[in-house]
This record gives sequence, structure tokens and C-alpha cells, in this order.
Amino acid sequence: MMKMWIVFFIITVVIVITFAACQTTRAGYESAPYKVVRSDGKFEVRDYPALTVVETPMAAGGRDGSDGSFMRLFRFITGANEAQQKISMTTPVFMSGSESNATMAFVLPSKFRADTAPKPSDGSVTVRELPAGRFAVLRFSGGRNGKNEAAALESLRAWMKQEGLKESSAPIYGYFDPPWTPAFLRRNEVMLRIEADQP
Repeated sequence: MMKMWIVFFIITVVIVITFAACQTTRAGYESAPYKVVRSDGKFEVRDYPALTVVETPMAAGGRDGSDGSFMRLFRFITGANEAQQKISMTTPVFMSGSESNATMAFVLPSKFRADTAPKPSDGSVTVRELPAGRFAVLRFSGGRNGKNEAAALESLRAWMKQEGLKESSAPIYGYFDPPWTPAFLRRNEVMLRIEADQP
């Protein structure tokens, strides 16, 4: 019996430490700002300001960055730009588009605008502005894969239909945690732009 309690205690401590480490990691990064307009359990309607992002094409099956998309963006923020300027990492990492035409994007720190950010050295990397807007958002956990994303998107669309909200863009997925974070502790989000006059 004592051994079982020791094992239980160790597992609990490991989970608590891992959870705290995840929270600390997220807290260490600037995150894309937004205002919550309303919330309903795990669903939210948010207003986002215009965001400056650096993005690159992502190959089919490259959502884990194995196609080099993540490293192209990482090289940009670590000096692979005309100013050789190092730029702080932020959260989340955005992924959007279809399997055949997908992109990965880093949000640049709020001090940057598309016309003030350094130009990328890599021709497959671009800096642009995501327009401000209102989004329906669902937070979910789990691994970064098509099955989880599809389930989250289906849930979000079902909630939007119930609330009378109409989407006006393709889904955007946001990932807040490094790949070594346990799947059940990860913060992932799916976002759908809606018309600004929808409550």
C-alpha cells in the first residue's frame, strides 16, 4: 500500500511540475492581444487588432514543421533578415489554409508593423498584416494533428450555428506550446472570422 502511495505522489508531483513549467513557458512570451467580447464555456468571441506576421508556405503534412517551415521562420527572427535583427518569439504559431495551400506564421512583437519590420533574407518568407477583426474561437488540447483539428473545427461550427454566427474566412489554428509539452496540457485554438456586427 505504501508503495502505491509513493508512486501516486511521484506522479502527482511530476504532473504539477510539468503544468507549472508549461504556464511559465507561455508567460515568458508576448502573445497576440485580443479582447473577449463574450464567452460560453470553452467558446469565445474575440476582437483582434491588426497583427503583423511573418509567414511561409507549409507543405502537405508539414504541420509539425518537418518540411522546414518552422525553421525558416525561426531563422528570420534569429537574424536571417536584411537588418540582421533578432526578434523575440511570440505566441501563438498560426497555421491556416488547405493541405495543398497552407501557411505557417509567427506573430511579430507589437512594436513592429509590416512597413517597419526587417525584410526577410529568404524569398519564401514574407511579412504582412493580418486585418483586425472579430473571431469565434475554441480552445482545445491534444496533439497537433488533422484529427484533433477537424474535431475542434466541427465543434466550433456547431456552436456558431447554434448562436447564429456566420463564418467569413477559412479556419486559423493557433498553437501556444513547444512540441515537448504533454498533449493533454497543450493550449491549441481554432479561430473563424465572423462579421464585426455579429454579437
